[in-house]
Amino acid sequence: MKALTGKVALITGGNSGIGLAAARRFAAEGAQVIITGRRRKAIDEAVARIGTGALGIQGDVASIEHHEAVAAHIHATFGALDIYMANAGINTINHSAQVSPDEYDAQFSVNARGVFFGVQKMIPIMRDGGSIIVTGSIAAEKLLDGHAVYAGSKAAIGAFARSWAIELKSRGIRVNVLSPGPVDTEILAKLGIPPEGRDAFEQAVAEEIPLGRLGRPYELANAALFLASDASSFVNGVNLRVDGGMTLL
Repeated sequence: MKALTGKVALITGGNSGIGLAAARRFAAEGAQVIITGRRRKAIDEAVARIGTGALGIQGDVASIEHHEAVAAHIHATFGALDIYMANAGINTINHSAQVSPDEYDAQFSVNARGVFFGVQKMIPIMRDGGSIIVTGSIAAEKLLDGHAVYAGSKAAIGAFARSWAIELKSRGIRVNVLSPGPVDTEILAKLGIPPEGRDAFEQAVAEEIPLGRLGRPYELANAALFLASDASSFVNGVNLRVDGGMTLL
């Protein structure tokens, strides 16, 4: 039997990067997958890539009403939720002295508020024994240039996750954090790295990672599958770093 047969899984930000890789992996392991994202076209393209009856819902994770609508739809359509991967996030690299209020608010709205209220609204429709996975970042522990606000938002959700692991103990719902290091996804282009500078960037980053390279989306997806499945049935409240050892340096 596949690892997630009969499970219903929701992944925010599932239209690209780590979220899409996890969605495809979950679907391949038998889960009914629902993804959310902000761009309709990207969602539709992702749903086609996921296949196996995946569902895409458009919306903004910073909106509480969006989470309420998603929860209501899942409850009406599938009855309950087994896996919630709060993955959507944004990052604006900037030194603290140059951070604008809008940059600060945007990152905390998506990365912290979006995660908190997403979990709050999904808990009532989750089956006992379910799994919540929060996508964090090694930036919450390792100092990275220009990442102060992003790191703060990711540190916040790590604190949320530890509290939830205790608050939900009576229902057997496990809550864990998945913290990626640098991963080779399309977000690198969004960070302003030009194509001609990509090789130099990757080499510079690789020198900071004991394994000598960036992570691949499928590697994060495999880690997410572990946390979502019964393979991690006695794993609760942990921060799983998938970073090639970068946090060690």
